[in-house]
Amino acid sequence: MKAKTLKAGERIGPRQQHNWDWRAASNFIAGGAGGGLLFFAALASLAGTDVRALLLGGMALIGAGLTCVWFEIGKPWRALNVYRHLATSWMTREAAVAPLVFVCGALALLTGHNLFVLLTGVFGAAFVYAQARILSADKGIPAWRHARCRPMLVATGFAEGAALVAVAAPFVITSAAGQIAVAAVTLGLLLIRVLLWRSYLAGLRADGAPEGSLRALGAVDGQFLKFGNLVPAALLLLAALGAPLAGLALIPAGLIAVGGGWLVKYTLVRRAAFTQGFALPHLPVRGRGPAGAAVKPGWGGAS
Repeated sequence: MKAKTLKAGERIGPRQQHNWDWRAASNFIAGGAGGGLLFFAALASLAGTDVRALLLGGMALIGAGLTCVWFEIGKPWRALNVYRHLATSWMTREAAVAPLVFVCGALALLTGHNLFVLLTGVFGAAFVYAQARILSADKGIPAWRHARCRPMLVATGFAEGAALVAVAAPFVITSAAGQIAVAAVTLGLLLIRVLLWRSYLAGLRADGAPEGSLRALGAVDGQFLKFGNLVPAALLLLAALGAPLAGLALIPAGLIAVGGGWLVKYTLVRRAAFTQGFALPHLPVRGRGPAGAAVKPGWGGAS
């Protein structure tokens, strides 16, 4: 097959990365939701809720995400090498937190001791934070390295965790007051998620980013706001106000909210991950005359 001839702009402009495929995206999707679920399950346990099923679900999500990224490695047993860089790598720190999650979670399930439940929640939150730092540490992808990406990812991980608790609330939380509290907390986290998402997009446009990244993120912006946040927020508001049978609205509200977060994370890892490309501080000139202005081929927003 004849190789494609690249234009000059295509040679130096941003290009979409293909090293991390859907399996890597699945780690951020499932792992973030699982860590958030463990954190809010631990909080729910303080109110006397039986959270064993929630702990099991959170660990299953984290395990599924790590399994996906493990299968992405060409030689899976080399995965143990990740533990060699604890001082410098957030990927190593994510891998170091994972065994603590599973050990404390297993002890919580076996003993029922609240200390282990709380520790599982703390390590779940640490897992969410480590994942956000993994992306922000990749300086070659402008959409990941932006300062506002990290808080947005942490916020959606916690919002997904609370939303999963909302899905389970009609089955594990018997009191109406408890279900109202879950609805109110999840509603507040969705608001925070939306504000940080909009701030993130505004920051990318103001500071400049590859046009492909802006297109990919802009394409899901409307879906994320309307269906991933506004629809579940309306259902959660019904539950928070204590309307008759509104507790059942927690189930679709939570599922839709989780789906919205997963859409954003998949888009960020797979579709919006364009490399830096090359920037020219000024355009060279032949002969006499002033040099041209600086350019960043393939970039949108500020330059």
